[in-house]
Amino acid sequence: MSIKLAIAGASGKMGRMLIETALKSNNVELVVALEHANHSNLGQDAGAAYGVETGINLTSDLDQLANADCLIDFTRPEGSLLHLQACVKHHVQVVLGTTGFDEVGLEAIAQAANSIGVVFAPNMSVGVNATLKLLDMAARILNSGYDVEVFEAHHRHKVDAPSGTALKMGETIANAWGKPLKDIATWARHGETGERESGTIGFSVVRGGDIVGDHTVYFCGTGERIEITHRSNSRATYAEGAMRAARFLQPKQIGLFDMQAVLGL
Repeated sequence: MSIKLAIAGASGKMGRMLIETALKSNNVELVVALEHANHSNLGQDAGAAYGVETGINLTSDLDQLANADCLIDFTRPEGSLLHLQACVKHHVQVVLGTTGFDEVGLEAIAQAANSIGVVFAPNMSVGVNATLKLLDMAARILNSGYDVEVFEAHHRHKVDAPSGTALKMGETIANAWGKPLKDIATWARHGETGERESGTIGFSVVRGGDIVGDHTVYFCGTGERIEITHRSNSRATYAEGAMRAARFLQPKQIGLFDMQAVLGL
């Protein structure tokens, strides 16, 4: 049986990649393509802007989600939370790759998972989630005598920083050390900062051009440096992971899951 799929932000770069991937995927049927109410292409075929005929027109009517089994959403927090409410109303599962939620938004996601199945992950890439496992292992081994820096670079249009993936990397290391990330993170350096405090995790951010997503974690010790890097050259990796997450959710009634659960890690 095919999964009836809805895609939010269908005209954006990630939305286009999700549509392209869905059209090529087995057991997936695109049934809803969402855009915001002021979008200039509402009513047009979801693939018209890039020369693909999907047979599904762009809509802002969230009640159309009643026709779907699962929504994939890589948009913005404010839009994603509205979509989440509609999915709860219509009992539609959600694969959520949006980043930048505040504590209120995170609580809303957790509450929604009491009614529907939700996969919520800052990065749907299989490779990134394998990288997180490597970071957990490295952090447990390199738990003293090493300074940790998380570097990330994304395209100039990304609006949140550090990226959700960079934060997840920091959280993975902090958890391995048995500490909350907020207690040991260094978000910025400027001026005379003084000597680095041991046991902290620094973050560095680049925004420019069309960089899809680069992440490197440095474990800097005395006389050596370990670097664990993941680079994305295409959004296709995120789209393929999102399809995998949608398939994972189909037997699930309710619950909050991450990509580690999807991949059995």
